[in-house]
Amino acid sequence: MELVSDISLIRGEEELFDRTAHLFVAATDIACAADDLYTWALSRPSLTRQGERLVRGKRIRKLYRPGVLLNEQTAEHLHRLSGFGAQIRIGTEEINETILLDERVAIMAGDEGKAVRSYSVISRPELVQGILSLFETAWLAATTLETFDARFADIRKEAPQMLEFLTTGCKDDKAAKSLGMGVRTYQRRVSELLVALGVTSRFQVDARARELGLL
Repeated sequence: MELVSDISLIRGEEELFDRTAHLFVAATDIACAADDLYTWALSRPSLTRQGERLVRGKRIRKLYRPGVLLNEQTAEHLHRLSGFGAQIRIGTEEINETILLDERVAIMAGDEGKAVRSYSVISRPELVQGILSLFETAWLAATTLETFDARFADIRKEAPQMLEFLTTGCKDDKAAKSLGMGVRTYQRRVSELLVALGVTSRFQVDARARELGLL
């Protein structure tokens, strides 16, 4: 771990969990923003189970992109955490992958495109407050899990077929007919699916869907 003033630079998830586990145990106010569940503890099943137990008695806020709701398993995971008392919201805007602990420590994920992902653990008060302000803005603009998921249920059911159509180059009229809907309705659903995946064009669908384990 390289120490730069009150910013610790950590390389790799293994070191991240080893160095910060005690901070999560001690924290009573945890705020998390991530593109998907695989950014943090879901990649460590044992820690995920522990995290579920530790939700009770703490203020837990989790902010995710819509893509987490495309997979039935991850959607169920979020609803389970919500049932334990965690507050979960879904936002459609780009977010910085961040965890805030007791408004005193911030953990920010680095570029995931590198072989070993880096994480910054920040305790400098003015920096933490700035990161917290960004989180609060995104949190207020997001929608509750229950409200968003109620609108998202149809997309999740249709997502496997839609992804197949999009990745094989199926024409919109043929795809719409197969799904029993009009072309305009299908195109609207495709637009909603692109938002959920966090991509801006159909050409990006295949790679992103594979990243999320949908293909």
